[in-house]
Amino acid sequence: MHNSSSDPLRGMVLMAGCMFVLPVMDAIAKYMATVGGMSPGQITFYRFFFQLASVLPVLIALNGMAAFSAKRPWVNLLRGAIHGAASLMFFMAVKYMPLADVFAIYFVEPFILTAMSAVFLKEKVGWRRWLAIAVGFSGAMIVIQPSYEVFGLTALLPVACAFLYALYMFLNRAIGEADTPMTMQTMAGIGGTLFMGAALIIGTSAGEADFKISLPNAALGLGLLVLLGAISGYIHLLVVRAFRMATLSVLAPFQYFEIIAAVALGYFLFDEFPTPSKWLGIMIIVGSGLFILWREQRRASPAQSIAEAG
Repeated sequence: MHNSSSDPLRGMVLMAGCMFVLPVMDAIAKYMATVGGMSPGQITFYRFFFQLASVLPVLIALNGMAAFSAKRPWVNLLRGAIHGAASLMFFMAVKYMPLADVFAIYFVEPFILTAMSAVFLKEKVGWRRWLAIAVGFSGAMIVIQPSYEVFGLTALLPVACAFLYALYMFLNRAIGEADTPMTMQTMAGIGGTLFMGAALIIGTSAGEADFKISLPNAALGLGLLVLLGAISGYIHLLVVRAFRMATLSVLAPFQYFEIIAAVALGYFLFDEFPTPSKWLGIMIIVGSGLFILWREQRRASPAQSIAEAG
């Protein structure tokens, strides 16, 4: 349902722009890990810390202290912790793997979310969507297989990230609209920062190199980390804005623009480019995801489905 600010065309343009910019955040994380020598755990902590620091003044200006007045604070903090863990898995993956590979494997997330909704929320999922889920995972395996031979279990990190992000989205769907998006983002930012702070302490104590605590060693590094957090925070706000202009079914396909941006950034910044077999896997994943979105749109709009069938 559209509200008074409904403007599908502007919503699509805004969503497309956001999806092209978001992979810049992951390219920064890869650069800081591979060139800057910073651990993925530390990068993830700075991502949430600077996200919170950059958007909090805006959130308070718009909502006052109500931004902290969550009706379900513990659930929102848990969402933030899960989002933090998902981001950690993603940043660990991009340290070792090509950006496009990580994004392609990560896009099994809609399949996992659909399966979760069917099992736990008892949402009806027909055989066509179950088949699309199976086909989508087969596409992911095409991308994972050569990566697994080179990187080992690291190639499964994007799958872990996809599962955790699906769980994060599942909680969003399960708890409904008890809190405003602004409040949910604020509390999730706090939850992610606290979780990653604890993870850094525990990981460093255990001697894990991917959790080494460090400070940026140059102004460029600090600037990139601040930019990383700002992109994360403000792009999310713009995505929320886009969804106020257009429906989910209209905007969801634009999420696959992230793969295009990831391929371009990987090629120009890190001299990475998917092999033909990986392109096949990417096309299978995208095609399966778009089919699931189409089926969900038809299920949500029976009248529209009848009209299309006629």
